[in-house]
Order: sequence, then C-alpha cells, then structure tokens
Amino acid sequence: MKVVSALAAVRHLLDTGVVRRGDTLLDSSSGIYAYALALACHRHGMRCHVVGSTTVDRTLRTQLAVLGATLEQMEPCDDLKLDQKRRVERIHEILAAHPEYHWMRQYHDDIHYLGYRRIADRIREETGTERLTVVGGVGSGASTGALTRYLRDAPGDGSGRASAGAPADVALVGVQPYGSLTFGAQHTADPEIIIAGIGSSIPFGNVSHELYDTLHWISFDAALSGAVDLLRRHAVFAGLSTGAAYLAARHEHDRAPERTVLFIAPDTGHRYTDSVYARHREATPLARLAPRDVADQAELALPWSRMPWNRTSAPPLAV
Repeated sequence: MKVVSALAAVRHLLDTGVVRRGDTLLDSSSGIYAYALALACHRHGMRCHVVGSTTVDRTLRTQLAVLGATLEQMEPCDDLKLDQKRRVERIHEILAAHPEYHWMRQYHDDIHYLGYRRIADRIREETGTERLTVVGGVGSGASTGALTRYLRDAPGDGSGRASAGAPADVALVGVQPYGSLTFGAQHTADPEIIIAGIGSSIPFGNVSHELYDTLHWISFDAALSGAVDLLRRHAVFAGLSTGAAYLAARHEHDRAPERTVLFIAPDTGHRYTDSVYARHREATPLARLAPRDVADQAELALPWSRMPWNRTSAPPLAV
C-alpha cells in the first residue's frame, strides 16, 4: 500500500533539491513502510536506514537486505506502545550522530499524501464520487486521509478550474485498534494487539481528524475473524489490518446498501501466517459479530465499537 506513497515522496524530495542521489533516508516502521521506502531508495539510488519494530519478521528482513537497506530492529517487547516510543527515540539518536541523514517523517510530513492522488483519480474513474464510502486503517493518516481529500476535491481540467459535475459525496470511515490515542482510545487495552500499523501511542501529525465521519475500534480477535473470512469467501490472503477494514466495510455496506463501499487492503497475509491464519479455528462467524454503537470514547468496549466522528478536530492528546 505504501509503495505509491514512498515513491512519490522520494521523487518530490529529489525534484525539489531537498535530497540528492546517494543520500541516506531514515525512518521508523512496523513493516509496510520499511519495505516501501527500501524500494523507493533502491530505485532512485539512495541509501535507506530503517528503525524497525519488534514485529518485523524474517521475510521482511530478507527483503530489506536484498534491497540494500540497513535495518535496526528493536529488541523483543511485550508492549507495542513502548516499542513505538523506543523507535522514535532511536531516530533522534541517529540524527544527532548523522545530521546529514534525511528523516522521512512518515507520521508527520504530508508529502506522503502525494502518491495517492493517482489512486484517487483511478477510483473516481471507476466508481465515481457520488455515494462513496472509503474504509481503512488510520495509521499514519496518509492513505485514508489522502484518498478522501483528493476524492472530495473537484477534479481539474488542467487549467486550474474545477470541472463541472455532481458534487462529491465521499464518506470516510477510519479503523483503529484499542489503545490508540489518535482518536482518544488510549484508556482501553486489547491484550493481543499486534495491529500497531493502524493505531498509535504517540501523536501523528499526518492524521487530518476533520476528514473522518465514522470510527471503528476493532480488537485482534474480531480482525482475525475478518481476515479468515476474507480468505475463505473471496480468496484474498491479506493482513490483520485488512481483516479489520473488511469487517468495518461489510457493516457500513449493510447499514447503507445504496452506497459504494471501498476498503483498503494494505498488505498480504504472509507475516500473519503463524499469528493469525494458524489460529483460523478461533475465528468467529461474521454473522455473529456486530459493533457496539457508542456516543463517546468512555463507552468503548471490546471486541468492536463504532462511533460517529462527524469530521471534528483531534482530541487534545493526539495533537
């Protein structure tokens, strides 16, 4: 998913003279972005240095090595919130020792929105923007936020003028894990949370909270059930974040069947073979799963909660 984002960001940095070929690009990642940045650096003749989460698996380590990236992986840690904090601290240590490195700041720099413009144009062509609902993990905010921002903007005709047509009706539904502070759920906890890629224990500058209409908080167990059903029903072998987004998308479509619902599947299922798919017998049939509708974060409860966000601003701790 983040390949389009990383490629466009690196290309923009080169075109604007912020970096040059041969420079080192640095960032932190729990998985997908590390691979995307390594690909972009390899393509453009850059060096890549990644501070990786404890969840980075052998397959990804091998891919990064093939692409010539340097990986510093955090020591095993039961608390993924602490893992995220340690990664950011390590970034600052590296920058202090190597001020010539460029920190990509995937969580804070909106250059990571740029690559999604082409995807938004393709979606507009294939589905239109009338009665469209976009569903996806929030994470750093780039994918769901960028797609929705571009889809809600009137497409231009090349002259800077907006082209005529029906106004966009694009709703955005974000998916979060319990414990994420991005939308005020830091007081909750999921004992098996391993979907750090769609939530955060630190403030993310890239999340445009005012773009989101609805939020779903989905537990590990419910996301596992979604991922297993997606493979069985549609032959899509995807990650845990995809299972959560699929679950939310099915529910949103059931609530408003007149709308087109598009959800983002950010990665394949290979890194989840043991942690999710080997436990397929634990999956709950989706007909037995439904969210608890809540009015505010104080009412959140596992395994699945849904709350209107209504395009309001960020909670204080998420800024």
